[in-house]
Amino acid sequence: MNDTESQAARWNGPAGNAWADSQELVDELFRPIERLLVESLPPGHVLDVGCGTGSTTVAAVQRPGGGSHATGIDISAPMLAAARARAERAGVAGEVGFVEADAQDHPFEAGTFDTVMSRFGVMFFSDFVRAFTNLRRSGAPGAGLRMIVWRDITENPYMSVAETAARPLLPDMPVRDLRAPGQFGLSDPDVVNGILRDSGWTGISVDPVDEVCRLPESELVGYFTRFGPVGLALNGVDADTRARVIDVVRPAFDPFVDGADVRFTAACWLVTARAS
Repeated sequence: MNDTESQAARWNGPAGNAWADSQELVDELFRPIERLLVESLPPGHVLDVGCGTGSTTVAAVQRPGGGSHATGIDISAPMLAAARARAERAGVAGEVGFVEADAQDHPFEAGTFDTVMSRFGVMFFSDFVRAFTNLRRSGAPGAGLRMIVWRDITENPYMSVAETAARPLLPDMPVRDLRAPGQFGLSDPDVVNGILRDSGWTGISVDPVDEVCRLPESELVGYFTRFGPVGLALNGVDADTRARVIDVVRPAFDPFVDGADVRFTAACWLVTARAS
């Protein structure tokens, strides 16, 4: 199975289902990042790459002074089903569309989009230069790129707490390759700059942003047992192992617990550029 097939299997399986089933929780968790992403979008047709369950896609057309159309693209069928239902509930189904495809190779009509945006949806491409070249071609002359990606894992300790604590109990859990396509695949700003230059983007800016994210403490166990490496590794384990993992991992999050909330700072890059 190649990288593209592996990602498709993941996001059409447990990972995609977890996001679809927990969309309200994830929406609220990353609401500050969503606001940051859409607050400065100009009017026009927006392409939302790795749109997931469509929160950012819908937000793009609901922002004040929007007057835009938005197209979300993702490889996850369960997440796109949730996105389409979201658009219907929000009353914007006529202003948004969703495409189930890999944005790396999808044959977009050239010059279609005024802005290409993404919240945590562009770090998984198997060939970054090919993907961002394709996205550039999809944009009109001078189209903007606006995306948010994670900074280094060392700046995001919340993201590694569960797997660090659980690893002794889940020895077969894969070790992350932090420079391979994945959550932290675009965490190096020099790499990001090089990829975008090689893909034909200009006016590149990679700026650090820090946003405080929250989720209810009552949702914490459900969160770490469904998402990330631990969530994937728990699929298929016996009930005793699952219980022992929860007993070990939950206290490891204590530094992030503040009363009824869990709070952490999302250390990200806000990346902007222009299509040449």
